[in-house]
Amino acid sequence: MPKKMLKNMSEIRRFFHRNEDPIYFISATNFNLLGIDEWCKNFKYICYIDCYDGRHPNVFCPSEQPHAEFQSIEDINNYLLQHKEVIDFVKRRGGNPKFVFLMFDEETERLAKELGAVVWFPSAELRTSMDNKIETVRVGNKAGVPSVPNVLAEVTSYKNLRETCEDAGVGHDLVLQSAFGDSGHTTFFIKSEEDFRRHADEIIGQGEIKIMKRIDCRGSAIEACTTSTGTIVGPLMTELVGFKELTPYRGGWCGNEIFATAFPKKVRQKARELTFKFGEQLRKEGYSGYFELDFLIDTKTDEIWLGELNPRITGASSMTNHAAFAHADAPLFLFHLLDFSKVKFDLDISELNSRWADPDMIDSWSQMVVKHTDDSVDIITEAPQTGIYKMHDDGRVVFDRFDYHRRAVESENEAFFLRIQKPGDYRYEGADLGILVTRGRSMTKNFELNDRAKKWIHGIKNAFVATPLPAADAGPVFSEPAFKIL
Repeated sequence: MPKKMLKNMSEIRRFFHRNEDPIYFISATNFNLLGIDEWCKNFKYICYIDCYDGRHPNVFCPSEQPHAEFQSIEDINNYLLQHKEVIDFVKRRGGNPKFVFLMFDEETERLAKELGAVVWFPSAELRTSMDNKIETVRVGNKAGVPSVPNVLAEVTSYKNLRETCEDAGVGHDLVLQSAFGDSGHTTFFIKSEEDFRRHADEIIGQGEIKIMKRIDCRGSAIEACTTSTGTIVGPLMTELVGFKELTPYRGGWCGNEIFATAFPKKVRQKARELTFKFGEQLRKEGYSGYFELDFLIDTKTDEIWLGELNPRITGASSMTNHAAFAHADAPLFLFHLLDFSKVKFDLDISELNSRWADPDMIDSWSQMVVKHTDDSVDIITEAPQTGIYKMHDDGRVVFDRFDYHRRAVESENEAFFLRIQKPGDYRYEGADLGILVTRGRSMTKNFELNDRAKKWIHGIKNAFVATPLPAADAGPVFSEPAFKIL
């Protein structure tokens, strides 16, 4: 650990290139922190799913052991931390291990402590508190970051909902969100009693619900890192939401785009200002490190409303950490590691944020999370491997070469595919097949999937071959998981 204060990006990069303490990202896959191992010496991935067939030098996947059915990413991580091969791997490499996760709970913290490791994230208890969508509204209000006109209340019936909304003045064309859960599963669009009846079991008895006025908006995402010297803010990204080619879930996240002119300049600047203010308030709440905000941008007025907080790395993190500004300075996640390392550093955060807001620091990329969208269950017999794919002039998508670097994509006619499901896996509605990363946009100016994106999706999906299951077996063989692994 350096004794002197780090004062510029060169010293920060050198610090990580000479890092001696082993740091591990433990999760289902390494997708969220793809490439961080090339910035930080002694950074390794411990994963449940081997997306690379053993060919990634810094990914360790233990052999499969009997386990209870996973109900969450936390279950996966707790399984890994109790796996003898993982314990031996961590102990063999020695040092003072540090663990980072996508998701973890108190049991994960206990298991990490047993291994002599330190978790480099705020506590699970604090993260859970901040992850509560009801609490997000309150933190935002304190920070001066407004949410869509809303009321927070328990809902006991449709009549009760209407009365609550009348008192609050938010109308009756509504979007309801429960305190926790993925937006594709716990966001409900309610305009009539029929809509309410369809989701009543998921709304009644769930405690306080966020009841929002429904607006015509575009989804967006922005990641940031609040540190001891201030909040560092990444670029505003578009979100791909609910496309039937990618996800069976209405309102479900299925990718992002990053490009300099994603939204008008005033919108981008306002989003950055609000994110900085939110990050500074998070620090007052005791939270530090990486986080992501979803903003809802009104298509008619360009007003910006706070959607939700993810107090963690996210599915958009590989986009943020691979942008041009990240290669020019350092990936945003390195500042998270720097802050938790307790090394003293003194950077002009205002100057850094200004530089990262420069359109010249942002190149154009898109990622699409490809799910199985048919209402069917089968067993995969062939799956496209991770690597670089090419699209021919006639729209055919073919494998070109193995690689685990996104930057190996040279043109818009190439894509990086990270395979999630492999031969032998069950393919069911909502299953993550893999992630497609391309240069350029995947949506039109009207925020619809463009033709090129549709061809890429079709080509990759067609590369999967599966054997149907008899109808009698399909039900009990595999039930839809209540969580996403990305």
